[in-house]
Amino acid sequence: MAAESPHVRLAREAIRAYVEQGTVICPPDPLPPELSGRAGAFVSLHRGDDTLRGCIGTVEPTAPTLAEEIIQNAISAATRDPRFPPLRPVELEDLVISVDVLSEAEPVDSLDDLDAKHYGVIVQRDWRRGLLLPDLEGVETAQQQVAIAMQKAGISPHEEISLFRFMVHRHH
Repeated sequence: MAAESPHVRLAREAIRAYVEQGTVICPPDPLPPELSGRAGAFVSLHRGDDTLRGCIGTVEPTAPTLAEEIIQNAISAATRDPRFPPLRPVELEDLVISVDVLSEAEPVDSLDDLDAKHYGVIVQRDWRRGLLLPDLEGVETAQQQVAIAMQKAGISPHEEISLFRFMVHRHH
């Protein structure tokens, strides 16, 4: 197995400390350049058999550094994803983690400006907003991607929406 990126290593350390001891780690000091900027980030957790175990993220940065964003979202993915019970220490060993660092979202005019393999999508109607990351298994078209994001946001198919796209840099 290839060595983990600094992003994934930090997420794993944050999850382990929180799940085993209930502590929130501090970012590395000195902070590596790749973790010092600001960006939205999603932390996705999968079991060894590739089933989803948690995924939480932020579209825009909420923390002073990417390192702090990853720490917060890693702990949330492990313990606060409403679809799953909190991660147990016994699950740490076969946990597969990825960290998606998001570019700034940009508005688009139509589905023609989207590509489910290359861009994530945000759909918005008033205060409701849904997001879907790019290159997800089973999502082949922009239409599928938008439909799933609308469903997540509670937006019905006949409602008008604003569309945004973003790119991600996925770290394993």
